[in-house]
Amino acid sequence: MPRVIGVDIPGKKRVEYALRYIYGVGPTRAKELVERLKISPAKKADELTGEEIAALSKLLQEDYVVEGDLRREVSGNIRRLIAVNCYRGIRHRKGLPVRGQRTSTNARTRKGPRKTVGAVRGKEARSAVKGSAPAPAPASK
Repeated sequence: MPRVIGVDIPGKKRVEYALRYIYGVGPTRAKELVERLKISPAKKADELTGEEIAALSKLLQEDYVVEGDLRREVSGNIRRLIAVNCYRGIRHRKGLPVRGQRTSTNARTRKGPRKTVGAVRGKEARSAVKGSAPAPAPASK
């Protein structure tokens, strides 16, 4: 399993698909990297030479924002939105969808599992509400 910028990429997959395991590298960027480094698209990640891995790491570090730096940048952007109290920041703070999706139904990914609203009552309280008094306890001898 080759290691690129601190990430283990799967060795059994083609390079173009294995590179997508790096945060910040998607399909387009992976194709672009393979073309720029002139790596055969049919090559598996295990077949990469040391020089190719070094060149790949160098190119990713110099020309692109990936992994830790990108995660830091994204979380910083979200923190800024929350700090200035803009609409998107408020939605982030409340854990609701940010980009205008409906929330009356769906949105379960952001909202989490359903929470039942209302009091959950015991048997005594339920029977009292129905109007029937609870049955008297049997007399003991």
